[in-house]
Amino acid sequence: MMSPDGEGHPRRWAILAVLSAVAFMAQLDLFIVNVALPAMGQAFGHASLSNLSWVLNAYSIVFAALLVPAARLADHHGRRRFLLVGVGIFTLASLVCALAPTLAVLVLGRVVQAVGAAMIVPTSLGLLLPAFAPRQHTLVVGIWAGVAAVAASSGPPVGGLLVTLDWRWIFIVNLPIGAAIVLSGWNLLPEVRAERGARPPDPLSAGSVLAAIALFTLATVEGPVWGWTSAAELLLLVAAVAAAAISIWRTLTHPDALIEAALFQSAQFSSAVLALFLFFVGMAAWLLMTVLFLQNAWGYSALSSGLAIAPGPMTAAVFAVNSARVSARFGRRVPAVLGPLLVAAAGGFWLLFTPGDSDYLLRFMPGLILAGAGAGLTQAPLFAAASSLPANRATTGSGVLNMARQTGSALGVAMLVALLATAHPNELASYRRGWWFLIAATLAAAGVSAFFGRGGIARVSRPVLVD
Repeated sequence: MMSPDGEGHPRRWAILAVLSAVAFMAQLDLFIVNVALPAMGQAFGHASLSNLSWVLNAYSIVFAALLVPAARLADHHGRRRFLLVGVGIFTLASLVCALAPTLAVLVLGRVVQAVGAAMIVPTSLGLLLPAFAPRQHTLVVGIWAGVAAVAASSGPPVGGLLVTLDWRWIFIVNLPIGAAIVLSGWNLLPEVRAERGARPPDPLSAGSVLAAIALFTLATVEGPVWGWTSAAELLLLVAAVAAAAISIWRTLTHPDALIEAALFQSAQFSSAVLALFLFFVGMAAWLLMTVLFLQNAWGYSALSSGLAIAPGPMTAAVFAVNSARVSARFGRRVPAVLGPLLVAAAGGFWLLFTPGDSDYLLRFMPGLILAGAGAGLTQAPLFAAASSLPANRATTGSGVLNMARQTGSALGVAMLVALLATAHPNELASYRRGWWFLIAATLAAAGVSAFFGRGGIARVSRPVLVD
């Protein structure tokens, strides 16, 4: 319900606070687990790294695969309902993870967590846009995306702090946050759904999208383990391509395809999808590589490495808050191009100045400041591209953007693992390859935003908002 002055929902700022908390909780969990893997291995009888990797991989595969189907179903059946159920699932799964007696139970809990996360990440943006007047969309989506950016960058330092208590605290911390969101959201959030008579997404389209993303992500995360040319790897890639071909066919020919062709009539949205994918190929690799470098090359503990990374997310917070102002004054393309360039500059700094012996303040922290500034500037305008779509497709658009982010993250981590795996490892030389990889991915993201980040707005029918 809009206020009489046309400024949006009367409780719009409280709605923003709740939905920002949702985005923070879900995005934090994407990266907080990384620093806890060694402690988990010790807790479960010194489990192998390949087995422990499924704590990350299971979450990544399910989350990426379900983002778009969950977003479209939320548009059809009601965004508030989907969001609150998703938060409940995520919170209960966090409890399962915290109490897990075996590694298998922990991985199962992470799978269920990913189901909840897929229901809430795109839906939170889909609830946010209708609550505000169109002229405020850039500002509020920038805040929402900025909070998510800070959460992603904060994962390693927060995880490092919690692991000093017990690795299970990285899941326990979700319980009070999830409970508070459900209680406040039930009374505060309005319901938003598609118009009466709107048809649900085509089942073949939905199934093929889910299969394509799941198979591609599985092939990506297992490629370094199985071998990129192994029979199992090639079979997965062929199956992923076949599923993707069916998805594209249904998108182009079916009026109720899961991902509607009309979404990509906005060049701004289309370029944001590709730029997010490329940016997070580099960003996810960098977040993991920084933890590995500090702990393995310089001998930092989990706590020390977490605290050492902290200047990055602190800088990201400052720049994320101001990214909307930059967008409002110069347009979204300026921060979308400048942000990745700053992250590339951070990679260049580490290439030139980071030695084998630690000199954190002069030879490492300046790169963190550059990368944090770039992360804060980049994500807000790219996620804000969902506001170039009609309001009733903001949730689906957000699902596509988050899918690009997550598949890019999975590919970035897999490629980093391949780059770091050498027969006769020279640790510093291996990390140099990783920094070159970071530079290449972020320069590509900047190029996409610079040359293709223009265009109009797709036209689809409007949603129904029920207070």
